[in-house]
This record gives sequence, C-alpha cells and structure tokens, in this order.
Amino acid sequence: MKMVAFQGERGAYSESAVYKFFGAQTTVKPCKDFRSVFESVVKNEVPYGVVPVENSLEGSVNQNYDLFLEYDLKVCGEVIVKIEHCLIANPSTKLEEVKAVYSHPQALAQCRNFLEKFGREMIPTYDTAGSVKMLKEKGLKTAAAVASERAAEIYDMKILARDIADNKENYTRFFVLAKEDSPLTGKDKTSIIFAAVHEPGSLYHALGEFAKRNINLTKIESRPTKRTPWEYNFYLDFEGHRSEAHCSEALQALGRYAAFIKILGSYPKAA
Repeated sequence: MKMVAFQGERGAYSESAVYKFFGAQTTVKPCKDFRSVFESVVKNEVPYGVVPVENSLEGSVNQNYDLFLEYDLKVCGEVIVKIEHCLIANPSTKLEEVKAVYSHPQALAQCRNFLEKFGREMIPTYDTAGSVKMLKEKGLKTAAAVASERAAEIYDMKILARDIADNKENYTRFFVLAKEDSPLTGKDKTSIIFAAVHEPGSLYHALGEFAKRNINLTKIESRPTKRTPWEYNFYLDFEGHRSEAHCSEALQALGRYAAFIKILGSYPKAA
C-alpha cells in the first residue's frame, strides 16, 4: 500500500485525486498546506504527494508552481478530477435557516450565481472539506459549506443542494510528486520551467526549437521571478518524454536562449 500526502482535510478534492490515480486502497496523509505536501515527500515521510496545479475555470494554482522552484522534486504523473460542488449542512439544518456559507475562495467563486441568488454571507476558509468538518465540530445549525459529496459522506452531513457551480465543465488538474519522474510510455508529457535571456527574440527562438521538431506545446504561462521586478519565469508543458531524441534535442537547444532551465519531469498524460 502506498502512502500519499495531499493538502486539506479528508473529503477534499485533492484526496479524490489521490484515489483516482493510486486506487481506493491508498493510505493518505492530510497536510495543512501545500508546502507541507512538498516537505513530506522531500523528508521521505511519504513516497508521493498530490497537489493541484490548474483549474479549468480559475486558472493556475500559482503557489504550487512557485514551490517547484524551491524543492527538488519531480512530476511523475498527472490526474484530472471533475469538480462537482454541493451545499452541505448539519443534518438538522433546513435550507431556509442558512445565514452564512463557508468554503475555499475558489469554490465560492465557482458557485457565485447560486450563492448570490441564495443571498447569504460568503465566508472564505482554507479548504472545502475543512469547512464541512468545521460545521460538524462546532455544531453550527445556521451555516452551510460548499464541498464535495464525499465530504458530506465522511462527516455524516446533509446535502441541501447538488451541482451548484455556475459552469458544469469544472475540472482540476493535479500533479503527482515524487523523487523521480516516470519512464517512457509512448503517451507522455513533460513539464519544465525556464527563463529567457534578455536579448531580442530570445523567447521567440526558444519556443521555435519545439516548433522545428513538431513538438506540441500544451501550456505556457509566465510567473514573476520574485527577485527582479518585471522579470519572468516561463512554465511550459509539451507532448513527449524528455528521453525521446526530438525532445532531448529541443531541451538542449533551448539552453542557447535560456538563463536557466529546470525539468520538472516527464509523465504519462492523464486520460
């Protein structure tokens, strides 16, 4: 049995990602924050961690991309989870009795239309499932939380409304962290971080090395370096494994136009 770390309480969407990737019999280690997930793997407390990196509606989880610069960990897999929010409360609570709704800020934002029509105060918390746990522990009868159906089951709470998100096409992409990435499967992706040198056309030429070799880029995003104002790192995903000749050549050629390159890892593409 594998032990896998994730951020949040039992019932969090990150826990669902763990089970989807590793199987239902996996042992999980809930962590208070994303840094603790990275630390757990680095310190060999667990062999794997799972962290969200991108939501189809809200965009990238920037904190986790930044943590990859601090920790020498690899991406060995990715998994995509459909997000289906429910309004959850204590078993005796009726919908009309709810005066406040708790959840992670992203979850509240994703259910804004429903919640604004509902007309109750929205209170942000650190975690979706953690909000349900808090309602349970404090016995709050006039509050509800936005979280998963699984969270309601785990804490023996009542679902007042299902599928309340504004957009039903709501998915979150998670990375699986480990000390090593994955071997070649033939259906792989590679993630890297690089900074372009300060020369005209450097980014154009850097990306051109992938185009020359017919390598498909699936994501590119810039993030501030946090060292020098208006300087950026680029986060890039492309199809193929770093060990394949055309990918290896592209990464080597990229070095001519990059101030630094960090290969996060190659891994099988999520279904």
